[in-house]
Parts: sequence; C-alpha cells; structure tokens
Amino acid sequence: MSLLQLLVDFLLGVVLGLLGGLFGIGGGLIAIPALGVLFAVEQQMAQGTALVMVVANVALALWRYHQRQPIAWRQGLALGLSGLLSAWLASLLALQLDGRSMRLAFVGFLVLLALFTLWQLRRRGAPVLAHWSRSTFSLGVLGSVSGVLGGLFAVGSAVLATPALTLLFGMSQVAAQGLALTLALPATSVTLLTYAGYGQVDWAMGIPLALGGLLSISWGVRLAHALPDVLLRKLFCLFLLVCAAALALSL
Repeated sequence: MSLLQLLVDFLLGVVLGLLGGLFGIGGGLIAIPALGVLFAVEQQMAQGTALVMVVANVALALWRYHQRQPIAWRQGLALGLSGLLSAWLASLLALQLDGRSMRLAFVGFLVLLALFTLWQLRRRGAPVLAHWSRSTFSLGVLGSVSGVLGGLFAVGSAVLATPALTLLFGMSQVAAQGLALTLALPATSVTLLTYAGYGQVDWAMGIPLALGGLLSISWGVRLAHALPDVLLRKLFCLFLLVCAAALALSL
C-alpha cells in the first residue's frame, strides 16, 4: 500500500470519526458506503474493514459520552450482554449471503431507519415504555434485536438502539446515544472477530481508518452535546438517507 493510500484512508477515518462521535454510531454507517462507492470493496469486506474503525471509535466515544453525562452501567450491561450473542449469530449468517443481496438489504435497512426517525420526530405523546425504563427484560429484548441488525450489517447495534431508546423510554438523543454505545462495543467487537476469522477484513485499510477516527471522534461528541436535540435527530435522519443513496448508486 502506497503512502498516498495510507493518507487517504487516514483522512477518511478523520471524517468518519467526526460523524461517528456526532451520532454515537462509530462511523460504520458511512464507512461501508464509502468503501463500497470510493474503493469498489465488496459488501462483506467493506463491513469487516469498517469494523476495525468502528470498534476503536465506539470504545473512545463511550468513554467521552460517559465523561460528559454519566451512563447507567446497569442498563448498559443488560443491553451489552443481550446483544453479544445475537450479533455473533447474525454475523455468521451475513458471511454466507450474496454480496449484492447484502448491499440491497443494507440500503433498505437505512431507508426504513430514516423513515422511523422521521416518524418519531413527528410523533407526540408519552414514551411507549416509560414505565419500563429500568426494566432489564425490556432492555434485553432491545439489545437482542439491535444485536441481530448490528451483526448482520456490521454498522454497530447503536444504530437501531438509539432511536428505540428515545421513542420507547423517552431518553434525550444524547443520553440514548451514550447508553446505546454500551451495546455497540461488545456487539461490534465479536462481529469484527467473526469477520476476521473468515478473512473479510482488510487490516491495511482498516487501521489507518481507525487511527483517523480516534483523532476526531471527540470533536463529534463535543458537537453532539452542543446541538439542540431535535436538530441532532434531523441530521441523523439526513445522514441515513445520504448513506442509502450513495450505496444504491453503487449497485
């Protein structure tokens, strides 16, 4: 790999880290489309390579979110443990599927998540599960479902968990992003190990991405805490649609 390619990967990691910190997702949602569109990387390889950066970014983002707003670790443990097994099983399934079909499914997932976020912005009323906000069972169910999607698409389980925590439990966007990271860290770690075991990780590309992300993710976390909650949700929705469009164009 040339020095120029290393620099490009590092700078891309800086951009992805900033977005990952802003939305509490580790950057995988945009890393996968970027690798597929810019470098023509196959879907499974793009997912596995992106995970190198995602795991590093999630770990640092979790710490930064906790510094600014302490995370309820008991709830985080319920999310993290429940998502671990389901993410591993889903990642095994993902590695057996056709790459183009996986990419189509990923586009559909992003669009549905964007529509869900838009509906949530327009919805009024009390949180659906406000009285269960500290229930280990309800958090365990959410962790398991989010783990399946995280393992299948290698985007970090926080992508689904964040909007679900705001809708179901009435959390603010920032608080939900921080708690969702306690699910994303174990789930993305086991998914990375699974992809690596099947040879679907380009470490030469993934490590510079991770280093660039570690440099900038704290900037994204700081920005997330400075933005109004509604604006942050709108930006998250726009972000999902842009990623979906970029991947659809690459098909």
